[in-house]
Amino acid sequence: MAENTQVDVSRLTFEHAIEELETIVKRLEDGKVPLEESVTIYERGEALKRRCEELLRQAEARVDKITTDASGQATGTAPLDVQ
Repeated sequence: MAENTQVDVSRLTFEHAIEELETIVKRLEDGKVPLEESVTIYERGEALKRRCEELLRQAEARVDKITTDASGQATGTAPLDVQ
């Protein structure tokens, strides 16, 4: 775990960020982490959560939706409506 905390969260892929976040959650739920370390890994977990949300927003913005005609036949794709 210690080596992961040295990696800049903004450089992590979604898969690596979510994996590390899951590890942190398990450790905190276990309740065997000293208080000071709990605070440190909780803060890291918050940063990882924000990174995952950012990457998901970016992915959603790139997703295309299928457009159909009146008979329901696919006619192509259009950009996803991003709010």
